[in-house]
Amino acid sequence: MVLRTPVYLDHHATTPIDPRVLELLHRVQKDHFGNPASAGHSFGWAAARLVEEAREKVAHLIAGTAREIIFTSGATEADNLALLGVAEVYGTGGGHVVTSNMEHEAVRGPLAEFARKGGRITPVKAGPDGCVAAADITSAIQRDTILVSVMAAQNEIGTLQPLARIGRICKERGVLFHTDAAQAAGRISLDVQRDGIDLLSLSSHKIYGPKGVGALYVRRRDPRVTLKPLMFGGGQERDLRPGTLNVPGIAAFGEACRLAAEEMIDEAVRLRGLRDQLWAALDGALDGVYLNGSSEKRLAGNLNVSFDGIRAHRLLGALTVLAVSSSSACSSIETRPSAILEAIGVSGELAMASLRIGLGRFNTAEEVDFAADKIIEVVRNLRG
Repeated sequence: MVLRTPVYLDHHATTPIDPRVLELLHRVQKDHFGNPASAGHSFGWAAARLVEEAREKVAHLIAGTAREIIFTSGATEADNLALLGVAEVYGTGGGHVVTSNMEHEAVRGPLAEFARKGGRITPVKAGPDGCVAAADITSAIQRDTILVSVMAAQNEIGTLQPLARIGRICKERGVLFHTDAAQAAGRISLDVQRDGIDLLSLSSHKIYGPKGVGALYVRRRDPRVTLKPLMFGGGQERDLRPGTLNVPGIAAFGEACRLAAEEMIDEAVRLRGLRDQLWAALDGALDGVYLNGSSEKRLAGNLNVSFDGIRAHRLLGALTVLAVSSSSACSSIETRPSAILEAIGVSGELAMASLRIGLGRFNTAEEVDFAADKIIEVVRNLRG
């Protein structure tokens, strides 16, 4: 069997659109071009119906209700709306937010803006396994804490955070709980009721849907969460996100969520097997190869590894037949180690020698064998 190269192993960056989702996207683009706000004719009714059907599918994936789903352009906008929207309503005169030192820039950015406006932030450190201790969240909460924001799954090392325990702590203290679930949704079970989540950010293109669409879950009961919008104009999305809705993208996003809900358990089992197959091959053939983050509490398709004695940018440059990424920010001028890896105690040398491999829905065992052989070959050549 001849493999098609490069083999795509970067599913934490983005996922290919599922053919079943793509078919729906094309059909909606062609046949249902109406504006869902056009309430006076059938074209608008059809578009509005598609949006509401998608809202139900997105809500089902996280055990929420359709009325709690606000469509956005992606998880970054959802994070900004959640964090800054809460700060404006609950943090009058400042306020305090607890977060982790493992967050994506989509969370760190709006929190920096919150701090610039007078808010205070306490970043809780993760342990060597890449996981935040719930007890440390408890210790960080102060009298004026308005929000805890901890991502569900880390985007570099794939580690899973104790959402249910954090949610219970927040409920006991009367503090809102937000999680960026862009990497976790469709890969692990998320239940906003079970886990005590008040705000949750989602991204379509991380779960085999199209780019340019996402959602924010906003709890409506126990407690009812109030946000101040970041944009103003029309009355769409409960006045929280004005503008004509991206009907084809939203419909496709909903279908991606439906498929994820149906196939997530079996898919995780298969991906875990492929990941373990790849790790066993690398660990068995190479000395000085290290797994970063917890071996158990991580996404099924995630493998983040460091190779002693080499640099990731050299490794990537020689692995042109594989689409993988480095945890470090590399350029021709400077190379910086991954801040996430340094945050969990990985040395600067190893942090600059790491690969992030993200397996996905369409990867095969043959591709994993091919990837293992190529990585082993290139590492040996670079060390030699």
